[in-house]
Amino acid sequence: MSDTILKWQILRRLWPAMLAMAAVVVSSNWLVQFPINDWLTYGAFTYPLAFLVSELTNRRAGPQAARQVAWLGFALAICVSAQLAPVRIAAASGLAFLCAQLLDISVFHRLRRQSWWRAPLIASVLASILDTAIFFSCAFAGTDMPWLTLAAGDLAFKLTMAIFLLMPFRLLLPMVLGTRTGASP
Repeated sequence: MSDTILKWQILRRLWPAMLAMAAVVVSSNWLVQFPINDWLTYGAFTYPLAFLVSELTNRRAGPQAARQVAWLGFALAICVSAQLAPVRIAAASGLAFLCAQLLDISVFHRLRRQSWWRAPLIASVLASILDTAIFFSCAFAGTDMPWLTLAAGDLAFKLTMAIFLLMPFRLLLPMVLGTRTGASP
């Protein structure tokens, strides 16, 4: 089989994950503009799903495929986000997203053979810290937005979501792995 055919087969298999990633990033870039209070924006509700997408992809197809989903999902999302969000937010989101996703993928891959919950939890926590620090400092520093309190609230919510998203991760594993009872993750 030629390399071109193999690459197209891989891309075809990853399109659902790429589109899911793009949807998460686009919605988060738009929603982060709207504070709920001094501690939280609506973007905090959607962004943690990006880690779930990359971790399920990583579990199914490995870190190289997860990086492809992150890069291609990012490319799709940034094109749309540039239309929906101010340039500064789109650029900050892109930088934070790529750094956090690449960290998440790397940490997840290193821990994937341990308990089923350890890799997604630790990877999500570390990536959430990095993402929050990069995004809020780049997007809102020097503005009237109370970005330090928003960053603190956002991070607290992301860390909470990292715990709550463990159950969907576990429930989706059999479907992602193509098993009925859930092979050893």
